[in-house]
Amino acid sequence: METISGNDILIIGGGAAGLRAAIEAAETDENLKIALVSKVYPTRSHTVSAEGGLAAAMREYDSVENHAYDTVKGSDFLADQDAVEYFVKNAREEILRLEHWGCPWSREENGKIAVRAFGGMNAKRTVYAADKTGFYLLHSLFERSLLYENIKRYDEWYVTKLLTSDSAGKIGVGDNSGKTSPGDNSTPGICGITALHLKTGKLVAFTAKVVILATGGAGRIYKFTTNSALNTGDGLALAYNAGAALKDMEFVQFHPTAMAKTGILITEAARGEGGYLINKNGERFLQKHLPEKMELGPRDMVSRAIVSEIYAGNSFEGPHGHYVHLDIRHLGEKLIDEKLPLVREIAISYGGTDPVYEPIAVRPAQHYTMGGVAVNLNKETGIPGLLAAGETACSTIHGANRLGSNSLSECLVFGALAGRTAAAHCHKTHAQKHPSADLAAQMKDEENRIDQHLKNDGKESLAAIRNEMQENMDHHAGILRSEKSLEFGLNKLMELRERVKNVGVGDKSTIFNTGLIALLELEGMLLICETIFKTALNRTESRGAHYRTDFHSRDDKNWLKHQLVVKSEGGPKITHQPVTITKWLPSERTY
Repeated sequence: METISGNDILIIGGGAAGLRAAIEAAETDENLKIALVSKVYPTRSHTVSAEGGLAAAMREYDSVENHAYDTVKGSDFLADQDAVEYFVKNAREEILRLEHWGCPWSREENGKIAVRAFGGMNAKRTVYAADKTGFYLLHSLFERSLLYENIKRYDEWYVTKLLTSDSAGKIGVGDNSGKTSPGDNSTPGICGITALHLKTGKLVAFTAKVVILATGGAGRIYKFTTNSALNTGDGLALAYNAGAALKDMEFVQFHPTAMAKTGILITEAARGEGGYLINKNGERFLQKHLPEKMELGPRDMVSRAIVSEIYAGNSFEGPHGHYVHLDIRHLGEKLIDEKLPLVREIAISYGGTDPVYEPIAVRPAQHYTMGGVAVNLNKETGIPGLLAAGETACSTIHGANRLGSNSLSECLVFGALAGRTAAAHCHKTHAQKHPSADLAAQMKDEENRIDQHLKNDGKESLAAIRNEMQENMDHHAGILRSEKSLEFGLNKLMELRERVKNVGVGDKSTIFNTGLIALLELEGMLLICETIFKTALNRTESRGAHYRTDFHSRDDKNWLKHQLVVKSEGGPKITHQPVTITKWLPSERTY
């Protein structure tokens, strides 16, 4: 197997977090050799689909304290407050930096960067670029990255494995709880990756001092999701298979307003600008559920309110199921075209509805993975030499429920921090000569695994298993959960885990073998599903996005703690970690 060596930092993922990490590392030291490996061209990363905006305290009537409290409260008090405080203190600077790099933020009449209201926040603090924020943000980052000659991109490569070595990366690691444990030399470190070049099908090894995972979320484990086809949880599976802990995996966010037919996101900005949610009786039904916040309630509560209306028989019903209406007609064509042009374009193109004249049919869809790879404040994992940032990482600022528009800010703030940490790690770590026999054995094992998939003539259908997995997650690990449903879903999942072994790859060629990549993705997704079912069964309370119909109440006495899951021979092994509380004691979460 060919080996590409000499890299200091390997970054897996070319979205906002990965690009921001690459830029920060490159600016920290122009002599660092940085490889950015992405399975798509970076401007096709899922960041491009973000619509509404990104949060920071930008106005005199707001403060970082207010932003921090809203985030902690929105998390149902499961966020680690030290991480939240770091996040809110650095978000504004990142937004201003993006402005200096050319991101065309929308403006107020006085020329200030515009802000809009978002759910669960008590001040207008969501900065935006119309309703195409992710597009402009990602392109600004990508263009900036082109300035640095020490960033080398490898576009359209799929990473299959993290390579380990006993001599790799022993400086400043975190333990599996996500807490700092400098100098821990007991765990083999990450020294590189193996990756498939999609164009040729060639499997290649890359070595480096540090690897940063920034591959986004795992939304495609669900059938009805706002996530792009890219979000298959690659980084979570890579880390889990390498022995890193995943954290808070039971918390999966559902966005209240996805198009009922397609699952395409209708941004929260539509409600932030004044849109209404209406049931079949013509009522703004959130008056019954969230009278103080109405449409600007947090996502978990608004999603459950819509489900409640469906169960009460107050929803519309069509060929794609039950739904409610999102009505923005009263905002007027001028405002819609100025601030919500993508909403109008999407509704017309994919729903046959012009929201200037008709309401949009919407229902909740899976949207965000709050759990992820356990990291400490410096973005270090429990594996030496392995960092994570963005949605891939569980930075514990979202807890049990993410507030809309915090995620893009997170990608910038913690992407930059991961880049700085990686650069510092490289300065403290001399180039290691890893045992050639050890690496050769790992590479050979990976080659054999890929070859076995290509030779497998099994009769199981990849598409059928993937579809069953997604429907299983929708039905049994969705907005409402119970022990009976979760156990049924887990048993079904284990059947799928066995069946996937008999999936044959019909295409035996090497060039853009999408069937092979889809199978590798599916294997990882099934692992992730198991961690969600196991942790959801274990958490016997309702908190944020994790709502148990058999345990209606939040239980701070027994469950004010994180769940961490690591891979073991006997399956996922769950341990616990206390929530870090600095200022805000848990209280009833009302709006």
